[in-house]
Amino acid sequence: MIEFNNVSKTYPNGVKGLNNINLKIEEGEFVVIVGLSGAGKSTLLRSINRLIEISDGEILIEGKSITKAKGSELRRIRRDIGMIFQSFNLVKRSSVLRNVLSGRVGYHSTLRTILGLFPKEDVNLAFDALERVNILEKAYSRATELSGGQQQRVSIARALAQEAKIILADEPVASLDPLTTKQVMNDLKRINQELGITTIVNLHFIDLAREYATRIIGLRAGEVVFDGPVSEATDEKFSEIYGRPIMKDELLEVEV
Repeated sequence: MIEFNNVSKTYPNGVKGLNNINLKIEEGEFVVIVGLSGAGKSTLLRSINRLIEISDGEILIEGKSITKAKGSELRRIRRDIGMIFQSFNLVKRSSVLRNVLSGRVGYHSTLRTILGLFPKEDVNLAFDALERVNILEKAYSRATELSGGQQQRVSIARALAQEAKIILADEPVASLDPLTTKQVMNDLKRINQELGITTIVNLHFIDLAREYATRIIGLRAGEVVFDGPVSEATDEKFSEIYGRPIMKDELLEVEV
């Protein structure tokens, strides 16, 4: 589904974000990327949809090079990749429904989307997506009226309405409380299992990685230092990834 071939990224200030990454991610996997801040997690994730341009190498999506793609071809590839951000990236003054419909912009002309002229089929897709994340009753509320957890569910619904084959989630629960964090992660996992959408998530919390991932990739200084199933992600392996013992703030504490 996704293939990294000798991928590197060097930023203008000389910092090496990624260093010769070679990875293959299969269809339907739920991959969690872990590592210290600055390890390259966001760089790796955002290079998949070219929010960040790589310096060397090539990234393939379903056998097609997104690295070399231009114009309409790039737009078609990106249409299959949904993105979920830590800060939700919603238009706060717009309704929840309008925010979810923004996932359809890759299917229509710019003028049509600016005017909000979405066909009935798109509206039905948006309603279905909101129902899947249990927030349909908020369809006509303004995004600004929602809690953080609800806003993140709208972000997930937007990716579903986009009919994405891949969902990238960059620290999607970093700004949420522990209980809401579990709810959002449950939504992502359920969607992955029910719809088979390939899901790649950057996470800070080690116990969440173990609970939800089918595969964990550990980064340190822009290099892959661990890549394996959850069963192999021992405390010792995490200590190797982080270069030190696991800290308390890297574990999620949920009060029941």
